[in-house]
Amino acid sequence: MLAKKKPSESRHRRVTRVEPPVLEEAIVAAQGLTDDIDSQVEIAAQLMGLPQEEVRPVVLKTPAQPRRPERMPERMIMPERSDGPKVVVVERKRPRLVMPR
Repeated sequence: MLAKKKPSESRHRRVTRVEPPVLEEAIVAAQGLTDDIDSQVEIAAQLMGLPQEEVRPVVLKTPAQPRRPERMPERMIMPERSDGPKVVVVERKRPRLVMPR
């Protein structure tokens, strides 16, 4: 019988592709964190590794993204479950008695 060949290491090695964000993505991320323009410029510049002077004109041109409300509505309506009443059964086991010989 022939021995099976071991699969090569290169076939099972995972390769992760890293793509840096584009400036527009960094600006949208900064807008999601704060409404202050100066803070948005600083955050986007740090994400991209660019000077703030290059990022500021692009931030000022980019329209602000609509924000979602941060808190949940006051009242959520949950549908009723019709599984029937919940039953919990508790059984007590008696301790095992050892009889002396």
